[in-house]
Amino acid sequence: MHVVERDEDLRWILGSSYTVAVLGAHPDEARAAHYVPAYLHERGYRIIAVNPKYAGARLFGETVLAKLTEVSEAVDVVDVFRGSDKLPAHLEEILSMNPPPAVVWLQKGVRNDEFAKALADSGITVVQDRCMLEEHRRLM
Repeated sequence: MHVVERDEDLRWILGSSYTVAVLGAHPDEARAAHYVPAYLHERGYRIIAVNPKYAGARLFGETVLAKLTEVSEAVDVVDVFRGSDKLPAHLEEILSMNPPPAVVWLQKGVRNDEFAKALADSGITVVQDRCMLEEHRRLM
């Protein structure tokens, strides 16, 4: 696996990855951590929100989970809305998911090359510093 840069790879991910766990999902509609997954949900993606502050609430038709390891099914993508400096704290959590996600997508402004390399070395495809909403609009 690898760190994705090419449009063909992004298009493939967006067109074949319909179960998305959103780390850092937020109920405030003005925040990207809400309107990006809401956009995807409206286009047929299943969104599993993950945020310990809102665990037990409902977002996008699902109960919000406290952590990624609580996700009890396979997800295609973990979409990350956390600061670049916070990523190392989530590495073991992502790698402990069973099964692990095929893709970890770091939203626009989120980049950590060491974190991305560790995921890629574990067989997980990584997208860095790109917005799923913007890429979906552009490529799909």
